[in-house]
Amino acid sequence: MANKVSSICFFVLISAILLKDVCQGTDDIGVYELKRGSISVKITNYGATVLSVVLPDRNGKLDDVVLGFDSVDSYKNDSTYFGALVGRVANRIGGAKFTLDGVTYHLPANDHGNTLHGGVKGFSDVVWDVYRYKKDSHLTLIYNSYDGEQGFPGNVFVMVTYMLIGNHELGIKMEATALNKATPINLASHTYWNLGGHNSGDIMSHEIQLYASSITPVDDKLIPTGKITPVKGTAFDFLNLRTIGSRLNEVPGGYDINYVLDGQSGKHFRKAATVKDNKSGRKMELWTNKPGVQFYTSNMLNDTKGKGGYIYKQYAAFCLETQGFPDSVNHPNFPSQIVKPGETYHHVMVYRFITE
Repeated sequence: MANKVSSICFFVLISAILLKDVCQGTDDIGVYELKRGSISVKITNYGATVLSVVLPDRNGKLDDVVLGFDSVDSYKNDSTYFGALVGRVANRIGGAKFTLDGVTYHLPANDHGNTLHGGVKGFSDVVWDVYRYKKDSHLTLIYNSYDGEQGFPGNVFVMVTYMLIGNHELGIKMEATALNKATPINLASHTYWNLGGHNSGDIMSHEIQLYASSITPVDDKLIPTGKITPVKGTAFDFLNLRTIGSRLNEVPGGYDINYVLDGQSGKHFRKAATVKDNKSGRKMELWTNKPGVQFYTSNMLNDTKGKGGYIYKQYAAFCLETQGFPDSVNHPNFPSQIVKPGETYHHVMVYRFITE
């Protein structure tokens, strides 16, 4: 009954949106700050992108702990996906195609013959409408994705809410309703984190624990093979807290892999990761209701000029992208990402920030 009521409420909201009940038009790009206690977050409606997260260290010193650029315009030509909300399907789709209900859909091949993060112009490269905004609480952005956008079937109404919870937590709630056709949906937040500060160097000394006993291994183009393999005893084993750099030399190019989170599947909320920077005393816990998390060590950064002119080098940050499994549309043994007409996709992630 609760799910039915939730769906009805969501469709009422969609109706309001279609009647132009929004705060600003789609041609307007702005920057919106959420601030409460010692945490401050800035977001732009271009790509629903996280621009900055400012946190205190153990001595109260404030630092921006996410990588990015000084101006919103710089994000328009960004190939790193700094802070972006990616979709309609995040991560990779092998061969840039999939078959659904007997129809084969061909997508833009923007990554070595595959589709990455929704295609050439995914959700990270569109201007979202601002629906609700309260500085000490939340920002809700919405987007209407049209049938055939980047090759995907059906109209989809998308909503993301960034919210401050208490004085130490940042939540991201992503929802998407398929309006008229079945379609794959897999949204992800692609924020690059360095708990020492965005300009503090590499993250090799950060300690990380991933609550995942398995990974979905990939081929040389980072497309899953369809297998699910245990991490125990391998360089991918972060079941216990250890530094990111401790076995990096055993992983050619760095970490960029989907971890299968332990615990019950479905809608259950679970801890995905804990990350610590002992120099600053900052600690981050990540919780989610999704079955996977992509652990990425910013392998592709190559002297990228960022905030304040600082040059981001390889391994300057880590990403933890909670998600459905990559290329699920082509692997029936993976949890399905298909959302049928009238159904709503729900994705929640919560960052808890602590100093020690």
